[in-house]
Formats: sequence, C-alpha cells, structure tokens
Amino acid sequence: MRAAPIALFVYRRPEHTRRTLEFLRRNVGAGESALHIFCDGPRSEAEKPLTDEVREIAARAEGFASVELHAAERNRGLAASVVAGVDEMTARFGRVIVLEDDMESSPYFLSFMNEALNRFAHDGRIAEIHGYTAPLPPGTPECFLRRGADCWGWATWERGWRLFNPDAAALLTELKRRGETRLFDLDGAFPFCRMLADQAAGKLDSWAIRWQASVFLAGKYMLQSGRPLIRNIGGDGSGRHCAAGVGEEFRLWERPVGIPEEPESEREAVRQAYRASLGNWRIPLSRRIAGKLRYEFRRLFPGGKK
Repeated sequence: MRAAPIALFVYRRPEHTRRTLEFLRRNVGAGESALHIFCDGPRSEAEKPLTDEVREIAARAEGFASVELHAAERNRGLAASVVAGVDEMTARFGRVIVLEDDMESSPYFLSFMNEALNRFAHDGRIAEIHGYTAPLPPGTPECFLRRGADCWGWATWERGWRLFNPDAAALLTELKRRGETRLFDLDGAFPFCRMLADQAAGKLDSWAIRWQASVFLAGKYMLQSGRPLIRNIGGDGSGRHCAAGVGEEFRLWERPVGIPEEPESEREAVRQAYRASLGNWRIPLSRRIAGKLRYEFRRLFPGGKK
C-alpha cells in the first residue's frame, strides 16, 4: 500500500512533541512513511530554549522511512505554518497526512489514512480524510461521510487542497448569499460563522475554519472515522489554540477501521447523541471562540447535518 508522507507541525512543547512522535512511531506502516517535521520559530528569546529542545527531539525521531526537518528561523504562527507546509507537501507529493504536536494516534491511524487516500484518490466527492472523534454510540458506522472538513489528524490530496480559500470574508459572504449560515453552524449548535467573521476581522488566526468553510462551500465531503484514532493532549494550558482545563481520557481504537466501497452519510443516531449531550455543555461562548475549544465541540458534535 502506498504510504503518504506525514507533515507534523511542532513549536515549543517538548513533552507533547515527544509523546506525539512516540505514538506515531508505534503505528502500523510508520516504517514505510516519510516524516516531515515543520518546526516553527520562537516568538521571543525566552521561548528559544523550548523551540531548540523541540528541534533536538525532532532531529532524533526514528522508526520512519525517513525524517526531514523544516525549521523556520522566525515565528510564523500555526495558521501560516500549516498553510505553507501543506502547500509544499501537496505540491511535492500529491497527498499528505497532517498532525500537530499534541495528537496521540491509534496504532491504526496511518493505515486508515493511507487506505482511504489510496481508495478514494480519484473520488471527486471526497476532499479530506479525518481521524478524530470521541467515542460514538453503538451502531455508528466505522466511517462515514460528512460535508466539509476538519483539523485534528487529517489527510488530503493536492486536488482537495486546491479548494482552500484563505479569504475568510469572501467565504462568509458566500455562505450568507447561499443562505447556508445556519447549516454551516450545525443548525445553530456551534458558531462557525462567527469564527469566520472573527478571522476576517483579524481577531482570530485559524487556517482550520477557512479550510472547513472552503470544503463545505465546494459541496465536498470528508471521510470521517467513526472510531477514535486521535486523542488531543493539548488542553493543559501549554498551547495557544486550545483552552486550558480540557482533557481527553477515552481510549484510542486498537483495531483496523473498516472502509466500505461506498461510505454512507452520518446516521440520525449520531446526531441524537450530540443533541443529548447539550445539557452538559457549560463552557462560555467567548472562551470557546477565543481559545478555539475544539475538544468540547468534537466531543459533543462529531458530525453535522448535511
């Protein structure tokens, strides 16, 4: 099976980077995968010891077919780093698997990504493969289609990444013109349009909300794993894009995920599961937006209405 290159984006969190690399190394197929580690530069001299330590850890990474470091001299920020890195990888290799430095992966994360990338390489409906979900209710398919894209443990092809539109204002205008703002907001369950507006106003720096809107507006889908292949470990206050106090304690999936020839769209049972969880969601909106509190959204809304 053809193995796609992996792009891992790291910054200033040595222990998170070490754990992410260790879990990734244990993946089936890691030894056949080329790993590209994109190291962002420090924002200040005070951060330099941490970014230097992360680069030392990255340079010692082993268990992969090859390891290539891409070290930025200056701080670019996560959004600019991811966009430039995915641009480069898709231009060079035609496909890429994308991770950040706070993502522990199931041993079958890479095999799911690679099987799906190979199987649907020429399926124009599908723009992304996505590996993150919290545990879903019994009866949920092992994988299914969702309109749009997502950002925790994902993969795409060059043809998919061509859909990316960096202009948040244009994306929001088009959603409004089509009358699809409520649909994009999961029938009002989460303020994605407000995130786009904040991005357009310079109050937010997110590649993910623009990628999600770009794929959504193109009428394309992600193939979503229905089993937890990624666990985020960034909710400890160490990161810039995930609020403190958020943890993930579920177990990663420890078996291969079956991929049907014709994946079905998400089931009503899944939608009911996150509706039922709404009563437990008590995190203020401002904190969700400012910190891009992705974990709570993923826990409660692992899918959305078409």
